[in-house]
Amino acid sequence: MTESLNAVVTQRVEVAPGLIILRVVPDGWAVPDFKAGQFAVLGLPGAAKRYNFSLPEQDPPDPHKLIKRAYSIASSSVAKVYMEFYVALVASGVLTPRLFALEVGNRLWLSPKITGMFTLDQVAPDRHIVLLGTGTGVAPYMSMLRTHLVAGGPRRYAVIHGARNSADLGYRSELMTMAHLCPNFTYIPSVSRPQEEKVPWSGPTGHVQDVWASGVLTSVWGFTPTPANTDIFLCGNPAMIDDTLAILERQGFKEHKLRAPGNVHMERYW
Repeated sequence: MTESLNAVVTQRVEVAPGLIILRVVPDGWAVPDFKAGQFAVLGLPGAAKRYNFSLPEQDPPDPHKLIKRAYSIASSSVAKVYMEFYVALVASGVLTPRLFALEVGNRLWLSPKITGMFTLDQVAPDRHIVLLGTGTGVAPYMSMLRTHLVAGGPRRYAVIHGARNSADLGYRSELMTMAHLCPNFTYIPSVSRPQEEKVPWSGPTGHVQDVWASGVLTSVWGFTPTPANTDIFLCGNPAMIDDTLAILERQGFKEHKLRAPGNVHMERYW
């Protein structure tokens, strides 16, 4: 293995079964510059221990070769003390079962180069921002909010985050606090299986695209987010992205592309 394990886990938080937040610090080098919304690559050797609750591997990888995957950064691009990642377990996967086995003090590989176009760079400062996501798709939004949200600023932000149940709504407490402190920020969590909640769920239910289509943001903001005043970001389950994009296109929104600028920005997970 030619690449060394160049970073250390400094915090591991289990959000819910199958969901963790990892904080990683480079060892002997500085947290690299990046833009909120971008992603880094994490790696572990094939010989690394797998999580006890993962499935056995049918075809074990080379024990000496690094297994690498890209993960969106959830931490602020301004306060570069550590890099934070929100990871979902793929029980039959190659890397996530090894990431889940990590403990504080364990080493892993972190890419010095950060990449990605899923940022606010292409959005004019006078436009509002709506961030729709499922599961760990909220990670790049946390980086954006932690970096760019200004309490009481003229730009409105909204996060519509969906999960199967409330326990899987990662960062919910922090997002609720942001909404309490920032009058220009709206947080709308939704669960798709309210019947499984231990305590009755009083918030929105259904998929993220259903919450958007319901017009709930219009009632909260007091005006309708339209292509003339708002950019939309979609991150997470590809099925959600496809369904939501179809709804948005019927409302006049347009997918953003490098050679054809639009107002819908997308990052597909898995």
